[in-house]
Formats: sequence, C-alpha cells, structure tokens
Amino acid sequence: MTNELTPKFNPTEVEAGRYEKWLEADVFKPSGNPDAEPYSIVIPPPNVTGKLHLGHAWDTTLQDIIIRQKRMQGFDTLWLPGMDHAGIATQAKVAARLAEDGILPQDLGREKFLDKVWEWKDEYATTIKEQWGKMGISVDYSRERFTLDEGLSQAVRKVFVQLYNKGWIYRGEKLINWDPKAMTALSDIEVIHKEIDGAFYHITYQIEGSDEFVEIATTRPETFLGDTAVIVNEKDERYKHLVGKNVILPIINRVIPILTDDHADMEKGTGVVKITPAHDPNDFEVAMRHDLPMINMMNNDGTINENGGKYEGLDRFEARKQIVADLKELGQLLDIKPVRHEVGHSERTGVVVEPRLSTQWFVKMDELAKNAIANQATEDAVEFYPPRFNDTFMQWMENVHDWVISRQLWWGHQIPAWYNEAGEMYVGEEAPEGEGWTQDEDVLDTWFSSALWPFSTMGWPDENSADFKRYFPTSTLVTGYDIIFFWVSRMIFQSLEFTGKSPFHNVLIHGLIRDEEGRKMSKSLGNGIDPMDVIEKYGADALRWFLSNGSAPGQDVRFSYDKMDAAWNFINKIWNVSRYILMNAEDVSADAVSSALTKVANKTAGNVTDRWILTRLNDTVERVTEQMDKFEFGVAGHILYNFIWDEFANWYLELTKEVMFGEDEAEKDITRAVLLHVLDQVLRLLHPIMPFFTEEIFEKLPNTSGSIVVAEYPKVRPEFNDDKASEGVAMLIELITAVRNIRAEVNTPLSKAVPMLIKSEHADFLNAVSPYISRFTNPSELTIAKDLAVPEQAMSAVITGAELYLPLAGLINIEEEIARLEKELAKWQKELDLVNKKLGNERFVANAKAEVVQKEKDKLADYQEKFDTVKARIAELKEN
Repeated sequence: MTNELTPKFNPTEVEAGRYEKWLEADVFKPSGNPDAEPYSIVIPPPNVTGKLHLGHAWDTTLQDIIIRQKRMQGFDTLWLPGMDHAGIATQAKVAARLAEDGILPQDLGREKFLDKVWEWKDEYATTIKEQWGKMGISVDYSRERFTLDEGLSQAVRKVFVQLYNKGWIYRGEKLINWDPKAMTALSDIEVIHKEIDGAFYHITYQIEGSDEFVEIATTRPETFLGDTAVIVNEKDERYKHLVGKNVILPIINRVIPILTDDHADMEKGTGVVKITPAHDPNDFEVAMRHDLPMINMMNNDGTINENGGKYEGLDRFEARKQIVADLKELGQLLDIKPVRHEVGHSERTGVVVEPRLSTQWFVKMDELAKNAIANQATEDAVEFYPPRFNDTFMQWMENVHDWVISRQLWWGHQIPAWYNEAGEMYVGEEAPEGEGWTQDEDVLDTWFSSALWPFSTMGWPDENSADFKRYFPTSTLVTGYDIIFFWVSRMIFQSLEFTGKSPFHNVLIHGLIRDEEGRKMSKSLGNGIDPMDVIEKYGADALRWFLSNGSAPGQDVRFSYDKMDAAWNFINKIWNVSRYILMNAEDVSADAVSSALTKVANKTAGNVTDRWILTRLNDTVERVTEQMDKFEFGVAGHILYNFIWDEFANWYLELTKEVMFGEDEAEKDITRAVLLHVLDQVLRLLHPIMPFFTEEIFEKLPNTSGSIVVAEYPKVRPEFNDDKASEGVAMLIELITAVRNIRAEVNTPLSKAVPMLIKSEHADFLNAVSPYISRFTNPSELTIAKDLAVPEQAMSAVITGAELYLPLAGLINIEEEIARLEKELAKWQKELDLVNKKLGNERFVANAKAEVVQKEKDKLADYQEKFDTVKARIAELKEN
C-alpha cells in the first residue's frame, strides 16, 4: 500500500534527504506576496570556531518554530542566515592549529595568516550549515551573510566614520582590560569575574630621610614596580605628619610622594593606599586628579618590561613570587594573609585579565545610551519576553562605560584610520590619496560589526534596498540572556542611531541548558552534550520537541535523556495513530472530507463523538495559537500533547471503533473523514515544532497536496463548535473512567461483566450513547434513568451530571466504601475551598475577564453538587 507507514517510527529514515528536498523546492524563500504582512528574523550568527552547541540549537529551534508558523499563517516570511567571524576566538583557534606544526602567526605574516583563517572559516561554515540542515531550520540561503562580507564591511566603515565625525569615536590612552594570552584589549563585558584563592601581602614602605615606615596591603605585589604615589585620607590623624613627604619603594628605590585623597579609606586596612595608575582603574582616577605620572610595567604578553628593573622579562606571576621572596629577605614583608576574592578572567582565553594603561579606540556611550533608554518609553520600544529583561537592559544602559572597540588582532575589520610620518591621522571609509599613509593595524571588536547585523544584512547603508525597505525592522529576535549586554543592547543603540528605528519588535529571551544536576555545561566538567549526537539517536524532531517544551521564556532547562525518550515515544504514538487512520481511510478524497465535515457541522450526519472531537480541535487550535503568539512554546506543547495523546488517540480513536467495526457504511465514511481532518490539523499544528515527520505523514494523506511547509495553519472553525456534544462526551469519558477505577479498587477485571446503574438528568443522552458505555465498561445489565432506587450494597461514584452505582454484593466492604467516599468528600471540600477563596478575592473578581469568573462559578456549582451527593451517599450507607 503506497500510503503505508513503517510499524515503528525511525527518525533516520524519515529525516534522510528531507531537508535537501525543501531547499530544492525553494519553500523557505519569502512568498513575495505584496499583500501579505512581512515577518522577518535574522539568525543569531554562530561564530566560525567550531560546531553548534545546544544553546545555539535552542536559538535556532525557537526561531524556526516562529518562522514556520508565520509562513503557514500566510505572512511574507524571511529568515536570513549568517555567521560571525568571532575575532579573538577564531584567531586563537587557528593559531593553536598552526602551533601543532610548530608555526607561529608571526612566521607567516598578516596576509598569509589571514589566508589560513579564511580556510578555517570555509571549513567550519560548511560544518555549521550541515548541522543547520540536520536541525531542519528553514532559512533562505540565497541571502546568507557573513560579518566580513564586503557589504557588511562597508556598513562597518560607514558607522565608524560617522561616529568619529560626531566625536563619539575617539582614540586615547586609558586604563583597559588586557588579555595577556591573546595580547589584545577587552571590553568590560568580555571579562568574567571568578572567585579564586589569593592573598593580601602586607609590605612596608620606608619614609624618605627617616627610619619610619608605612604599611600597605596588596593582592598584586608585583605592581609596586609601577607605583607613582602613596595616599592617605586628609582626616586620618595617624598620617597627617607624613603628608607632603616621600616614601622609598623597596628594591627599586624609587622615591614617590605621600598625598591625600578621599579614595583612602581610614576604616579599611591600614588606611595607606599605594597608587599604580597604569594598572588599576581606581588608581588611574586618583592619578588623573593629582596629575601623577603613569608607569606601565608590563609587556603585551604579561611579562615585566624595562620599567621592572631586575625583574624585566619575568612572567607577571613568576615576578610576584620573586618579589615576595626578595621583600621577605629585606625584612619588608610583614605578613601574608589568605583571601578568597573575585578576579577578572578573559571570556575567550580564560587567563587572568590585567588592567593596563593602553592607547585604544573607544566609543563614547553617553548619547547612544541616552537614546536607547528614551526609546523604551515610545511606541517603538523593544518588547522583551519575559518583560523583566527590559529592566536588565535598562540597568546596563544606565550604567554603561565607554566601549573600547580596538583589538590587537589580525582577523576582523581593520580600523579605517591611517597615519603618516608627519604625525597626521586620516579617518575615512576608503584609504586616503597619496603616498606615505599606513593603516592602523588594530581591528574592531567583533561585536561592533555584530551590532549592525539586523540592518547591515538587509542591504544598509543602501536604504533603498528592497529587503531593507520590506523586512526591516525585523520582527523577532531569539537569544539567551547571557548576551543581552554583548549583542542585544548594542544592536538597539546602533540601529536607533543609524536607521532611526529599533532593530526588532520583540526579543524572546531563553535561559541556559544545564545538565541533569542543574550544572552549567562546560568542557572542564565534561558534561557537554553535542546536539548532533542527540539527533543521531533520537532525530531532530525529538530534540526540537524537548527544546521547545523544556521551560518558560527566560528560564534555564535541564537536559535529560529520559525527556528525550519521552519525546521519541510521543512521536511514535502519533506515528502509530497515523498508521491506523491511513489503513482505514486511504481512499478518501479531499472533496469527500469537505462534504462530510459540512454534514457534521450541519448535524445532518455524524455522531456525538465526531462533533466532540471537532469542538475539542477548535479549542486546541485557539489555545495553541494564543500561546504561540506569546512565545509560550512550552504551554502550547503541553496543550497539543494533551489533545493528541489523551483526547484524540486514547479516546476518539477508541470510540470510533464502535463505528468502524459496525455495519453502517455511511457513518463509517463520516468517521473516516473526521479522522483524516483531525490528523491533518494536528500535523499542521505540530509542524513548526517537529517538521520532519509531520511532512512525512502529511504527504501520505490521501486528501492533501504540496508541502506542509507552505500549507495553511489551522484556524478556528466556529461551525464545528458544539457545546452539548463537548459536555456530553466529557460526561461519557468521566463515567467510563469512574467504572474502570471502581473495578480496579475491587480487583474486578473488565472481562467480567457486572451490573451497572446510572442515575442522571441526562438519561436520554446516556441511553443514546449506551453502545459506547457497554463497549468500554462491559455491564451485565445497564440501567440508565432520571430516577431509580439506589442499591444498598454498591460501589458508587459521582461525576458531572450523573451518579454511578455498581452493585457488587460480596465484593465490597461497607466500612471501606464509607472510608473511600469520605476521602472523596474531603477532595471535593478542598476544591470548594479553593474556588471560594478565589471568588472571595475582590481583586480577582474585579480584574479577571468575565468568562474567567464565570468559569470559576461553574466549577463551584459542579463541586458543590458532587460534594452534596457524596455526603448523602455516605449518610445512606451509615444508616443501613
């Protein structure tokens, strides 16, 4: 049979070649429909340093869910892919590969080294695209960009020059964070502060011309080589007599002054502070106030320079050991006290960062930050999901410092500034005319170009670019909370400055993926998970289901193979449901389905279960769409799971067997049509989350054509709503469940027929569906009436709209039955208390939607009826 599915879901078979077919069919490109509303996303560009990690798989999964749904909803969608050159990380990786062959970058020179980096980029970009394919992400590769593309490079130069001409980019000597391994400057947010074990070294400085000493304490004794002053607080009576005198630095014997400054805290330590302006940010500020000299005592690689005297050439930490030993020998080391303190480390290389005076390029952040803050109070504000991350963004913008943008690297956008021998500097988008000009050797921080990503990828600075006019600002960005400062903030203030608009309307923030113990995944812990390994075992659809359902926006998620097993089992459940339907409805045409659904909607054909499942489908479509629009993918997934597994598979499919095993062919045709329609709609609802297997099944449905990628997303069809059918089948299901529970309690299997009595105001309906009751409960006798005599010895249950009795004389213990009913009574009392508390809350009643309040009132009436019925039954049993 052509439409037959394998008995067991095999992700490898289903996903093989599927992505290539989608690309060949060009289904991921924008529709080009001028009447359709545009919806655009730019992918958070992975850097070309290696393979994708789970965090990026999460980014791409959530964005693919969004763009696939919007595409199916008829939007003119663009998802633009690309990659980031990642200056420091990529250069370090390539240098490490060359080092394996004993080659240093300096041996090759700039141009040949960059050739090697471009080879690396091509290799790993290919790998990343292959991994994107395995993830199934629906990007438009005809628009793929790279941050070092000529078009993006042009945008970078234009932005640099314009900011420079406004005075917002400047070159100057300031204290910056220095990475001695990568030998480059870092911005504040590229420094990770970690707690490490250190020490306070208590050292004496002798007062010039006397035998008196002052005591200072430092965690970095090697920096005394760059001291240019000692300060005390002018109110400190202990040292007033020393102000204006000098101290002699130990070992190197340089004389420096004793000054007063409020930075010296009388209550902290000894009250005497050494000032090393070129290697400490607070000391730098003191030096600026007192016009002190600034002595850099360290080379680019972290070794001591010519200002270090006999320590010249030693690594900074080796120099520390030697200096401490020498101070101890001189008798000027008073004490060493262990301390646990935070020390800055390079986010890229992991080494301890060195605060260091250096000439660098900076962006003045005052006006850029002010504009970004003001924009959040306008209609063009960026909406953060969850909203609390707006506060994170605002707090950073309100406290931002000037941004050091120059990096001492070869891989990246070379700074568009040129110098000549006359000491002149030229800044421009192109090199100056004439001879004798040399371009600045530094490159720009990677985030400088990444900050332009949403609009530079759309053709800017050409504002007449079709993509820029059509798809900018982009609609939604999805990213982790760990790069709000690195990337999100910078995109916002650069976009506002150069386009006058926010770069995107929405920012969906997700958390971090942790291991099963809640630990952050890292190489040092060896607990990282390769998403490609997961896909090889479970398939991309299962991984995507896990990633979309793992947590709420902004929350971390724990990876678990148990959860992956559950995801695979869910897909296999749908697979088997689909096999059952295809085997029973392989020849049903689209016209037959349409005609049957019309009859069901008009109530001229079909039974109550058909109308029930279509009503439940409507409710599911409405709720899933609502949650997807709020980016609550976990909630949407939960709703889908419950509908598919419980209502559709476990109940409706089983209920249809009463028809499918019957003799009425007309009724069978209706049921087949409803089964196909619901399966079709389920696949469409699931497709954005799990694209591969939904396409596989969709193309085998006898009443569909084309790719599910561009199929219409489900909509609520009001003509299918039938509240009576919904309530009736809900009562039927509750009744069947109650019988099964009672049988289990008294160890009476379903194969053994037992008498059953049902007392209900809805006796007519229950009699109409009695074939279902008989099929699923196996009564020896079934009595359904509005009023009937209640047997004395019977197990009972109260459901919505009915009372159920199973006379099981000899199988029940009256006292145990009373005890069971008293537990049930307590349950209903608890439910009543909860609803009464909610309805007694004036704020809830006043602020909640009317339908929400009414729903709680309906619950109250239902619970009260059940409570009263159980209470009366307990009284009857006790009387007898």
